[in-house]
Amino acid sequence: MRRILITTLATAAMISFAHAQTVTTTETEVFVTAQPTDVLSSNVVGLNVSDAEGTVFGEIKDLIVSDNELAGYIVSVGGFLGIGEKYVIVSPQSVNITYVADDKSWQATMSATKEEIEKAPEFKYVGRWEK
Repeated sequence: MRRILITTLATAAMISFAHAQTVTTTETEVFVTAQPTDVLSSNVVGLNVSDAEGTVFGEIKDLIVSDNELAGYIVSVGGFLGIGEKYVIVSPQSVNITYVADDKSWQATMSATKEEIEKAPEFKYVGRWEK
């Protein structure tokens, strides 16, 4: 009788330990498919940014990714031939990037004015972002 009791308790203990060590796994998607509405970074970097009237006031120089999501565009503003320009970060929601099928080209527009962009806080490529 004692043997049966010890065997039963040992079996119950092993089952509970095995159950406690069961790992739940989740499937992580590794590969995705590009959608017709998706935009590549190579289509965005280098785009001139203009206001609604078509006045160009900057160029997208870089992208900021934070927590695996697009957090901002680095736009160069002001200056002439690279002299006197500064960089500002604009929200991706404030930039409208569209593809013009007739011209087979990309456009970037913002509702901000040139003056507002030039007054924006400056971003510098220093520290971990130094080029």
